[in-house]
Order: sequence, then C-alpha cells, then structure tokens
Amino acid sequence: MRYHGETAAPASPDPTRPGAAAGAATPPAARGDWSTLSRLLPYLWQYKWRVLIALALMVAAKLANVGVPLLLKELVDAMSLKPGDPQAVLVVPVALLLGYGVLRLLTSAFTELRELVFAQATQGAARSIALQTFEHLHALSLRFHLARQTGGMTRDIERGVRGIESLISYSLYSIIPTLIEVGLVLAILAVKFDAWFAGITLLALALYIFFTVRVTEWRTQFRKQANEFDSAAHTRAIDSLLNYETVKYFGNEQFEAGRYDESLERLRLARLKSQTTLSLLNTGQQLIIAVALVAMLWRATEGVVAGRMTLGDLVMINAFMIQLYIPLNFLGVLYREIKQSLTDLDKMFVLMDREREVADVPGAPDLQLQGAPDVVFDRVRFAYESDRPILQDISFTIPAGKTVAVVGPSGSGKSTLARLMFRFYDVQQGFIRIAGQDIRQVTQSSVRRALGIVPQDTVLFNDSVAYNIAYGRPGASQAEIEAASRSARIHDFIASTPKGYQTSVGERGLKLSGGEKQRVAIARTLLKDPPILVFDEATSALDSANERAIQAELASVAQNKTTLVIAHRLSTVVDAHEILVMEAGQIIERGNHAQLLALQGRYASMWAMQQSSE
Repeated sequence: MRYHGETAAPASPDPTRPGAAAGAATPPAARGDWSTLSRLLPYLWQYKWRVLIALALMVAAKLANVGVPLLLKELVDAMSLKPGDPQAVLVVPVALLLGYGVLRLLTSAFTELRELVFAQATQGAARSIALQTFEHLHALSLRFHLARQTGGMTRDIERGVRGIESLISYSLYSIIPTLIEVGLVLAILAVKFDAWFAGITLLALALYIFFTVRVTEWRTQFRKQANEFDSAAHTRAIDSLLNYETVKYFGNEQFEAGRYDESLERLRLARLKSQTTLSLLNTGQQLIIAVALVAMLWRATEGVVAGRMTLGDLVMINAFMIQLYIPLNFLGVLYREIKQSLTDLDKMFVLMDREREVADVPGAPDLQLQGAPDVVFDRVRFAYESDRPILQDISFTIPAGKTVAVVGPSGSGKSTLARLMFRFYDVQQGFIRIAGQDIRQVTQSSVRRALGIVPQDTVLFNDSVAYNIAYGRPGASQAEIEAASRSARIHDFIASTPKGYQTSVGERGLKLSGGEKQRVAIARTLLKDPPILVFDEATSALDSANERAIQAELASVAQNKTTLVIAHRLSTVVDAHEILVMEAGQIIERGNHAQLLALQGRYASMWAMQQSSE
C-alpha cells in the first residue's frame, strides 16, 4: 500500500484528442488530511438529518456522563448527615441513587441511539465510495489495468472502505465526545473550585496531546513500512497462486515460498519496530496522566483537610479524572488510527481521481445503427509508447455485411486493431468510423454493444458454465444459452458433466481446457449476436476436426454481419472478401486469396510455408 508522497503506477494522458501523445502521465497526487476529510463530508451530508440527530445525541450522552460525578458528589455529601435521621436515610440517598442510576442508563442509551442513527450514514457513505471506485476502475483504460498489481489495488480499496468506518467511528464516537467532555469538566472545575484544578487539567491535556502527536508522527514511518511490506507480501502471494500451473510446471514451489517468506520477514521486522515505538508512546502517556492525577488529588485532599472542600468534592474530582483518563488513555491509538484511516481513504480517492485515458466527450450520443454497418480505418496512427509506433498510417474499410481478414507475423499490430475498435485506447491520429460515425464522438458503451469478440486468450469468471455463456447477453433464457452452446460445439461436453450447465469453470476458467474455454467464448459471442464481429484467432486452441466444424458455423453466423478476422493460419481466412497483410504496423499487401497468391509476395510466401508444414 502507498502513502502520502508516494507515486502510483503511471497513468496515461487523455488521448481522446487527435494528435495526443502516447505515454505515461503523472498520477494524481496524494492530498492532505483536511482535504481528504472534506472529500468525505459530502457523502455523509447526504444523510444530514441523521448526522444532526447523532450529534445531538452525542452531546446529550456527554451531559449525562458529566452529570454522574456531580450526582455522586451529592450522594457522598448526603451520607454525611446525622445518623438516625429517617428523612436523610430513606429519602435523600434513595433519590440520589435512583438519579445516579438513571444518568448512567441515559449515558449508555444516548450512546447506543447515536450509533444506531448514524450507522446508515456510515454504511451508506462506505457503499457509495466503494461503488464509485469500482465503477471508475472499470472506466479506466486497458493501459492502467495492464500495469496494475491486482493484489495491492484490492488492498487499497479494502482498506479505504474500512478506513471510512474507522474514521467516523474514532472521530465522531471518540475524539469529538472527549473534547466536549473535557470542555464541560474544565468549566465545572473552574467555576466550583479555584483555577488550579482547571489549570492542572489543561496543562496535562496539552502535554499529553503534544507528546502523543509528536511521537505518533515519528512512528508513523514504521507503520507505513509495515503496510507497504504487507501489501507487497499480499501481492506476491496472489500473483503466485494465480500462476499456480506455471509454478508447478517449473517446480518452483520452494522458490515462491522463499520470495513470500522474504516479504514476511521484512513485514515482521517493520511490525517489531512499530510495536517498540508504541510501547514508548504508551509509557510516556501513562507518566503524564499519573503526574496530573496525583497533582489533582493532592490539591483536592489539601482542600478537604483545610475545610474548603467536602469529601464529595474529592470523590467528584477523582471521578472526573477517571472519566477523562479512560478516553485519553486511548488518544494515541485513536490519533494513529485516524491518521491511518485518512491515509487509507486517500489511497482510494487517488484511485478515483485517476484520469480516464479514454472518456466520452460531453453530451456524446449513442452509436446509431441500422443493420450491419461499414467500419472504416482512416489514416490511423497509434503507439502504446511514444517511442515505439505500432500502427502507421493504416487505412482500410470493412464493407457492411462483409468479412475482412488481417494476417501477418506476431507484433505487426493485428490485435491492436481490435483494441482500438473497442476503444480500449484512442488513436493518436486518424479516425475509426462505424456507419460513418467517429467512435470517439459517440458513447463507448454503445460502441461496445455493437461489437462482439472471440479473443485468442479467453479468461472466464469463476462461476458456472451457464453464467459465462450468458454473460454475452445477461437475462438470456436457458434455451438460448443451449442453442448458442450447440452452435459452438460445446453442448455435448457440458451435458456430459455431472452438474451440466452449473459446472464451475474455476478461477479464470482453469478447470476447462484451452479448446473448451475458447468454445465457451464463441458461444458467449454467438449469444450476444452483435452486428459487428471480431474473431481474434478464434479457433487457435481447437483441434482440426472441431476447427473445421466451428469455422463453418462462424462463417454461417458472419453472414450479413460486418466481420474482422485476425489470424495466423491462412487456411481460416481464404474465403474473406479482402485479406490485409500487415508487417511492422503497415499494410504491405491487400486483396482476396487468389489475388494475393498471384502477387507472389509476402502472403504467397506465408501460404507456401504453412501448406508445406501441414
């Protein structure tokens, strides 16, 4: 986890403008504590009536709590009346005892009512912020998600949500009530007795707060280190477990355990430093409180002996000091936790403030389609990094209802075409138009609704087969799911499993083979039934028999749809209306299969090589 002053993973600039430069931009800077707190307040102010009622109940609870020592003084003084007086024994102490019990009950009742009233505001604010962060993370570009560390990022969100609850709990339920109580006690001591009592209390509080803040600020560095090492260990463990098969393939279990233990050892040492400094803080706090308590009781005892004060006054002062001492004893912990909660919350706000690299223009309309549209790449230039261009002046058209295939060696920019169509990135120069509409001028959601893709690397949700297929069109009926599965040639396999369509696919679909995952992806896209299809090595993980069968099915599905096929195996694209041969981000040949063979160029060479290999 990162803290104030640290830098996060670099974000990219907003390249929605033609000509925007590629590369990384400076991430949002961490803000100060007051800025973070002011950012939280609007979420709480949505429940302003609950906030105001909670504050009123808090004041009432503290008034009742301060009234307890006052009533205790009267009770003790009442017991000093002459023995044998029936009225003194039966009326005065009984009434005071009942009043004492009622005040104790009211203190607890008002406190519980305050927490009950304010709980909805706390949980509502936490829910709103967590949801906005989640939605914002989905809105960030692919560049951010490729550079992220999932384990560390989820820790930031988890701590941020927990930090909201801790911050409200510690500030509203502990710090503010303690300050109110301190003010009331100082006023009572100054009015009822001499200024020495208020002076000793005020001096002790000032020393206590100064010592606590300075030492806590000093030891915060050790807490930060501990949290950083905790996040690093968590990220390392998650990454290792997600790559379980790779670890097993190379027999690196002990290597991974060693790396994880290295992180745990750093975490252990950082936590030991944190605990040592905590003990120093607690010892200093106890010393200040003990000296102040002795000074107050010495002054009160002297007053009783001199006749200026009653025994009830001594008991009241002692009760006041105990009531103040208990919350002050935790002031260091509270201050540290509040600082930590603000830091954790700030980390989540930093995530929320990440600039969207790909954003809809204000007032962008939805993409308007009537049937299968044409797709035009017009002089497109694009680079993931400014010093490494990927696409250089790419222009081609996929006519409405036709199929265009793109072939070429790895790294030539084929898959980048699909990413740009989905607006995972925006082009730096040129235009991509669907049905004559620049996709940067319409909403991203409407563009993606019009597109369906079968990716080369299929990643599935850790849920049932039915859920993963229905993800193409949430709400689809079981009959529609099964029809799509039959078209993808996976229905028989699903039906043969004990749980059928409720079979779990495991984390990232690891319980299925590569071919089974790819057929689930095909079924998912067939169920979506979009007007534009993108097949990115859609059958690369299938055996020859299944590949031919599914190729025929995909060709049938692609009828009257605008289709972009990205392929390495040229045999899968021979029927395309046009084939583009890409190399080093440029189109070096174009034409249909027969025309490209007649050219005796790069395509013909690739075809001959693959034919001889087969």
